[in-house]
This record gives sequence, C-alpha cells and structure tokens, in this order.
Amino acid sequence: MTAILEHANLTVTDPEATAAWMQKAFGWRVRWVGTTQSGTRAVHVGTDSAYLALFGPEPGSKAAIERYKTIGGMNHLGIVVDDLDATEAAVRDAGFKPHHHADYEPGRRFYFFDDQNIEFEVVSYP
Repeated sequence: MTAILEHANLTVTDPEATAAWMQKAFGWRVRWVGTTQSGTRAVHVGTDSAYLALFGPEPGSKAAIERYKTIGGMNHLGIVVDDLDATEAAVRDAGFKPHHHADYEPGRRFYFFDDQNIEFEVVSYP
C-alpha cells in the first residue's frame, strides 16, 4: 500500500488573495470556495490530485512563531515545478523575495516567504 498526500490545510489572512498569487506563481486552479464549519472563508487551490486548503482565521487567531523550534509546527512547504526560473520570476512578480538558491543532487531549488510568513521551497528535477 502507498499513501499519497492529498492536501494540507493552512490558516491565512485572506484565502482568496493567497489563492490568487498561487494560481499565478504555480499555475494552480481554485477547486472549491466556501465557508468553514466555524464560519470563516476557505479556498482550495491546487491541481486535480493535490491542493492546499486555505482557511480564513477565526477571531482571536495568532500568528505562528519560532518555525523549526516549535514541535508540531510547519517549517516549510515543498513545491515541485517544471521550470524553476519561470516560477522564480512569477514569485518575484507576486512581490516575494527568493533566497537560499541551491543546485543539489538531484535538482535545483530556492526558498521564499509569502506575505503570511509561510516559507516555501520550490524545487525542479531534471
């Protein structure tokens, strides 16, 4: 038996705005838009086989702190792309600053933080 990751669920300030830059940078599509059980907005954005569920914050929500030092915290999300250079240009166009570029076996990568302070690793394999 093989398990496949279908989705991850993130809380963001504005699900529609986050989905919009992800569509431009990653070529994803909006799969669903609606209201969560707690009454906040939600957008599912991704591909036919995997997506990110973007939830609006509930009242009183706080930003995550100390990435890599919080047990159970999310360190970064890894995204595989066909064209790393084109994706980096789209990430820059979205207003984000790529960093930690590296060529490594077996591919190339860079990282960036979005406007929610979520870190992404973007990787391309030959």
